[in-house]
Formats: sequence, C-alpha cells, structure tokens
Amino acid sequence: MVKQDQLSCFFEKDVLITGGLGFIGSNLAIKLVRLGAKVTLLDAMIDEHGGNLYNIEPVKDNVFINFSDVRDENSIKYLVRGRDYIFHLAGQNDHILSLVNPFPDIDINIKGAAILLEACRKYNPKGRLIYTGTRGEYGPAARLPVNEDTPINPKGIYELSSLTAQRLFQIYHNNHSVKSITLRLTNIYGERAQMRHNRFGVANWFIRLAIDNETIKVFGDGSLIRDFLSVDDTVDAILMCAATEEAYGEVFNVGDDRPSSFLELAKTVVDVAGSGRWEFAPFTPERAAQEPGDFYSDISKIKRIVGWEPRCDLAEGIRKTVAYYRENKPYYW
Repeated sequence: MVKQDQLSCFFEKDVLITGGLGFIGSNLAIKLVRLGAKVTLLDAMIDEHGGNLYNIEPVKDNVFINFSDVRDENSIKYLVRGRDYIFHLAGQNDHILSLVNPFPDIDINIKGAAILLEACRKYNPKGRLIYTGTRGEYGPAARLPVNEDTPINPKGIYELSSLTAQRLFQIYHNNHSVKSITLRLTNIYGERAQMRHNRFGVANWFIRLAIDNETIKVFGDGSLIRDFLSVDDTVDAILMCAATEEAYGEVFNVGDDRPSSFLELAKTVVDVAGSGRWEFAPFTPERAAQEPGDFYSDISKIKRIVGWEPRCDLAEGIRKTVAYYRENKPYYW
C-alpha cells in the first residue's frame, strides 16, 4: 500500500506538470490536488497527442493552466520559477509519426528537455525534477526481466529521443546540481488516455474495441509478453519517487514483474467488458519491423529504494478503465 504520510511532503508545495492535460499528467494532477499541492499545468494541446480539458474535470477549479509549449524559452523561464517539484511529461510519443518524420521527436523531446533543464539551472536550481521516459529506451530485451543495467539499444527515433532526454537530466543532475529522477515507464493503460486512434497504448485500444463491440486483432500467436501497468499505480510510483530523497540521481523502471501475453490481455478485456471478440492476425510488415519481442521490467531497484510496487492486477485495472470510458465516452471517442 502507498503510505499517505509518505506523500504528505506535497502538501502546499508548488508543482508544475508539463503535458499536464494528457493521460498521465492529468491523473497525476488530480492526485496532487487531493494531496494539497498547488498545481500548474503546462500543455501545448498538440493535435492527437491526448491533451483534453475534460481530463481534469474533477479538479478544474483547483489547478492553473498555461497553454504553452515546452520549447518556448520565455514561457518556461517564467513557469519554472519558485516550483518545488516539476514533473516533465510533455513529449512527442507517436511511434508512427517518428517513422516518417524524426524532427518533432528531436525538437520536442530533446530540445524541450534542454530548455526546461537550462531554465531550471538559471532560475530554479533548487527545484526537484522528475522525467518520465519509456522502456523503449532499452530496445529489444537482451535478457528478461529487464533491469536498469541492461545494455541500451533503442530501435526508433522516438525511443532514442527519450533516451537522449533522460541522459540530459542525468547530466544536469551531476554537473549542475539540478536534482532529478528519471523513470522508464512500461505499457501504461487506464482512464484519461486518448482513445481516438491506436498509436498510443495497445491495452487502451483493445478496451475501446471491446466497448464498441468490435474485433480485437491479436498479432502472431498472441504469445508475446509485456508488463501492463495501471495509470493509478504509475502515478503512485512517480510521486513516491519524488518523495524519496535517495531516489534523486537514479533511473528506475516503472513496470510490473507479473507479465501478461497479448492473448491474455485480449481475453481479459473481452471478458471484463462483456462485449467484443478477439481473433489472431498476421503481423503487418510495419509492425513486424518495429516489434521488439518479449519485454517485462525488473522492478527490484524501485522496490528497494522507494518502496513502490504495483497493487492493481490486470483484470481489476481493466474493469476500472472500462467503467470510466463507458461513463465518459463522448469526451474520448
């Protein structure tokens, strides 16, 4: 269980969340407001990236919103001042776009991180930063489960840009005393994700198909495994890391050491939703080229240093997600 006294450090703290109207950012904002933090959200509302004002409906009167871009140096210089914690979630994470146009990844993920870090170095060197990267930074798993010392070999521009940003955070931590933690998130699913296209998050897309009573295509024989993690567990991991002094300067996997196959995922979604169906389908050449193979995280480091581990099993997380989207479907479809 997450100990609430462990998170009491956020009470009345001044917090900035970049990408704060997106999937993880909005769930993080809601939790921080409930912990008594003063929360400011920065979001560029880039089309099809998941920014959604409805995401913060439960706390809309308790947050400040700045519609700006992490690449806007003047805006960032202003926004970082006086913040106790800065959670950097803004980024270009459309894998398909990165295949045809590498420049948004380079511009948003790398340049944006550099602008944020340089602003903190100059105007808020005492602020605490938390960067959420991706397990894709590892590339294909050299061994399973994948721990933080696994050789790094990202397959795509998006993954490479995330890794570069992560390295920038570590450099500023080591060289400029801008304290930070970097995280490698696994396959996150849950409430408040964008649901209009299938380019972000296979679990949420399976859930949409089931809710719409459509067919979920399971590629290959469905035996590929991943660690699917609920957004609630993800938010707890982010906050517990931020609240742990020993975590600063470290990189952590945020995943689940109880992996599931894609076939198990599809069957669970259909069973929980009570609608939809699944069938096997061959890999398309594009998917085959990008498929990294089996992956699940070794989370022993974050367990040992931070005390976090996932609490929500797959069926429970999917049940909660299905209920949310059925109730709020017009805001996401």
